[in-house]
Amino acid sequence: MTALKLTNVCKSFGKVEVLKDINLSVEEGEFVVFVGPSGCGKSTLLRVIAGLEDATSGTVEIAGQLVNDVSPAKRGIAMVFQSYALYPHLTVYGNMALGLKQAGEPKQVIEERIAEATRMLHLEPYLQRRPAELSGGQRQRVAIGRSVVREPKLFLFDEPLSNLDAALRMNTRIEIAELHDKLDTTMVYVTHDQIEAMTLADRIVVLRDGIIEQAGPPMELYNNPENQFVAGFLGAPSMNFLPAERLGKKAKTAGIRPEHIRIGKTGQLAARVTHVEHLGGDTNVLVVLETGEAMTIRLFGQHDHNSGDQVHLEFSDADCYLFDAEGGRVA
Repeated sequence: MTALKLTNVCKSFGKVEVLKDINLSVEEGEFVVFVGPSGCGKSTLLRVIAGLEDATSGTVEIAGQLVNDVSPAKRGIAMVFQSYALYPHLTVYGNMALGLKQAGEPKQVIEERIAEATRMLHLEPYLQRRPAELSGGQRQRVAIGRSVVREPKLFLFDEPLSNLDAALRMNTRIEIAELHDKLDTTMVYVTHDQIEAMTLADRIVVLRDGIIEQAGPPMELYNNPENQFVAGFLGAPSMNFLPAERLGKKAKTAGIRPEHIRIGKTGQLAARVTHVEHLGGDTNVLVVLETGEAMTIRLFGQHDHNSGDQVHLEFSDADCYLFDAEGGRVA
């Protein structure tokens, strides 16, 4: 069953077009992640789905129901924000119970749902604490739990981990993935973090300037980008680009991922090392070619390269991506 269907969705603020003819279907139980640069329209699209913004044109359907004129509270959705949005005067239990009480749910149902949600999110020790007594990660888990107890048709996440430090982001990301597996419910998630997108998504939707550039499973987008923008957006460090003529190719631009390049005494391209990043398990080597283009090489493990070293770059033709003058992929 299709959990969410967007048909020709457009959104303008005055004369500014933020979303341009968005068409997308999300299947029941799917985890879809919207990614793209700042200002690409990903958060606006989430707000249109939630009903917090009206679509200028086009239709939004949730579980087969047209919801353009349905209020957010009646769309069967639950939304988790980056700001937590918890009531400071209520306990964890009170925050999670409030929406259910307002909906008129029986006390026994409220207690059962909160017990299950707190068990899944490991919140049992904190039920009587107030938000000020919790860490950022615990507050975000409460915000997620408040959504879980409502048993929505659709979960919407708007950059929920952006306020957390790196370690908490990783832990909470794992908890969200486990929660999705346990609930088997539909989730739509907005992030600017590629790691979140690649590790959480069943399908990634890459947006730029209000349009969908490409949608598909994470590794499909990584290995088979349809254009130069998607190729450069996914991956850290990002794909290296240089004029294709440097490699004897007839396309406009050639792309090579940092992990596909080796450093040797001979190779296709001569370069000089400008900087080395020692990351422990990986080493990033930044170089500049004799022709002036900067490139990054990602090496597994620890390597002794130094600024100023003269090196040669080796790579396989099979690992080169080619793009035409408009940025489209060339086979």
